[in-house]
Amino acid sequence: MQKVTSNVIYKVFVYGTLKSGQPNNNLLSDPRNGKGTFIGSGKTVTKYPLIIGTRYNIPFLLYKPGTGHNVFGEIYEVDQAMLEKLDELEDHPNWYIREIDDIQILNSDLSDSSAQSTMKCWVYFLKTFRPDLLELPTFPCYDSGGDHGLRYCESNNEATPDDL
Repeated sequence: MQKVTSNVIYKVFVYGTLKSGQPNNNLLSDPRNGKGTFIGSGKTVTKYPLIIGTRYNIPFLLYKPGTGHNVFGEIYEVDQAMLEKLDELEDHPNWYIREIDDIQILNSDLSDSSAQSTMKCWVYFLKTFRPDLLELPTFPCYDSGGDHGLRYCESNNEATPDDL
């Protein structure tokens, strides 16, 4: 696990339940968890399969570069405390693996964003998964209330890697 340093601001790309209007966004917006500031929307430069899996309908970004879609999401600036909260939610490094990836900026409140078309952000990937998960439908964008009919189960969020 990579160690975070205090007083540093990290950029994190979220694609699932942490996005605005989604079931876990309150974690990012609660100042008791640390600093979490929305800075813009973006999409992965590399295509990945974004699936919805387990009996809890959890969105997963499978680490299979070049397969799936350029996935749309949101970019946040977070401090060490918030990054640690996100790691706890995502069970990093036991389940999801947090890695730096290139994110194309679609719109941003950053003053220098016009000079950048991509940004390095932390992204949570599921790296260990059953191959048959690649047969599930993939999505370019996640919404718990989407047409897929697979609403995230907030009260039952204790899925384990054995579920995948």
